[in-house]
Amino acid sequence: MNPLAIFHWSGGKDSALALLRVQQQQQVEVHALCTTLSQTYQRVTMHGVREDLMRAQAQALGLSWHPLFLPENASLPVYNALMAQAWEEFKAAGVTQGIFGDIYLEDLRRYREEQLATVQVQAHFPLWGEDPSRLLAEFWSAGFKAKVVCVSGKHLEASFAGRELDEAFINDLPAHVDPCGENGEYHSFVYDGPNFRRPVPVRVGEVVFKSYAPAAADKEDDCFAEIPAPYDTGFWFCDLLPG
Repeated sequence: MNPLAIFHWSGGKDSALALLRVQQQQQVEVHALCTTLSQTYQRVTMHGVREDLMRAQAQALGLSWHPLFLPENASLPVYNALMAQAWEEFKAAGVTQGIFGDIYLEDLRRYREEQLATVQVQAHFPLWGEDPSRLLAEFWSAGFKAKVVCVSGKHLEASFAGRELDEAFINDLPAHVDPCGENGEYHSFVYDGPNFRRPVPVRVGEVVFKSYAPAAADKEDDCFAEIPAPYDTGFWFCDLLPG
């Protein structure tokens, strides 16, 4: 039997492509997808996607989905403790591997590896070190389809939120923006692809601006205060709705 793995799942393009590669390589078995959500808003942290869409996405992929709800203004130590507890439960089910869709942020990879090491789980990064433009080409040629669900207000205008993630979107990005949004410039939701049993029907709703920058007095208690540069904490969110 192949080792069991949990996929740290955002629902976006990098996660989708990394999952497809893992499934094609058949070296591990994905036990479940795991996603962190806001307990208050029932939406994916940093992406803003509704819980019901994430559940529908996992069902379309034919995989179990494990939502991990974070309390409002959770500190980084609280986040780490909740993740460690979840991983202990996964280990009890026989899971020994953790999969991530990160491409090249060294600090983030190191953080993930260190956290999993505390629970004796091995981290894997199927897309690591690859060229963003080639990854996008592979994503499209495989047949994936996605909507852009939020964009960094520091880098992009509100009009980018809610667009189809296609070549026209990438061509319209300013020169300084990473094509894959690896520095947090944009996030996406994949609604169809080669490993989907059926598309997830979606429609574009309202676009709103939200800021996660904590007040100075609250910085020690807010996990968003730990987000390193070049990440920003103000985003234009498109409220993606079930179709």
